[in-house]
Amino acid sequence: MLTTLETNVKVLIVDDSAIVRKILSNQLEQQRGIEVVGTAPDPFIARDKIIALEPDVLTLDVEMPRMDGITFLRKLMQYHPMPVIILSSLTPKGSKMALEAMSAGAIDVISKPGPAYSVREACTELVEKIKAASRAKINKQAFAVSSAPVEKLSLAETTNKIFAIGASTGGVQALTQVLSALPANSPGTLVVQHMPAKFTASFAARLNSECEMEISEAKDGDHVVPGRVLIAPGGFHMMLQRSGANYYVAVKDGPPVCRQRPSVELMFNSVAKYAGANAIGAILTGMGDDGATGLLNMRNAGAHTVAQDEASCVVFGMPKEAIARGGAEKIVSLQSVAKTLISFAQ
Repeated sequence: MLTTLETNVKVLIVDDSAIVRKILSNQLEQQRGIEVVGTAPDPFIARDKIIALEPDVLTLDVEMPRMDGITFLRKLMQYHPMPVIILSSLTPKGSKMALEAMSAGAIDVISKPGPAYSVREACTELVEKIKAASRAKINKQAFAVSSAPVEKLSLAETTNKIFAIGASTGGVQALTQVLSALPANSPGTLVVQHMPAKFTASFAARLNSECEMEISEAKDGDHVVPGRVLIAPGGFHMMLQRSGANYYVAVKDGPPVCRQRPSVELMFNSVAKYAGANAIGAILTGMGDDGATGLLNMRNAGAHTVAQDEASCVVFGMPKEAIARGGAEKIVSLQSVAKTLISFAQ
């Protein structure tokens, strides 16, 4: 900590963007009273540098690989409390993410103004915040391990949203209509269609030739990224997972869920758990109740949810059950599903 006004404040910059790290380092090094002692591209490297370099203040991004910034902040405040300033495009003043960062222990939050090159615009404000943070008194007892909150598995907000779509009887035609109406830059999309093994690969290939998005049968570990649709392979479950701010899928064997494998229920539940309010779910035509409770779990986790209406369904089973259980925020015709998904994503 500072003992006199002339003592330099030692700063460690944590951001996965090499451009942002370079710009911040260059700008801050030109400021009197500030010394950038190091940078780190992710929380794991940051952890080691905190011990080795003993910075006075940390600047921390939210969306990073391996571990997101909010999760790292919570762990840091439990085991090594220190002044942290969140610098992210996800933290405009008053946003849910800004409030989450503050409750996790951040001294202050600053919103990145936009593309990496414009980070310079935030540096004047950042310098003032860093100097103020260096004088802050951290209440170590407030973040003690014994009183730490249960770790959340979904972030309040992420840059990339996720579409999760489930269908069964009549779903081949329904999915073709929905996916072909989505633009190439749509959120990463997970699809469970009840279909036997070996059929899903050819179904995905056919859709890929007809749609703007890249569509493929999912493989274990595939990343969920904008512009890409992953279809659960027949005979295997597909579940969303998260590493830091990055999403990927786990494709696993296992007993049927809701009498189905792949199961919409299992996929929806994993999306509720790891994506929360960053997801949009849709349940389309199909027999039975697979996905009905899962869609409700998504809605309860903050996600937007859509069910196909009876008039446009081949079989009004899965959507009917989802609606009856309160899982559908909106009920729309098949021709309006894609438009509704896009509207929610925006």
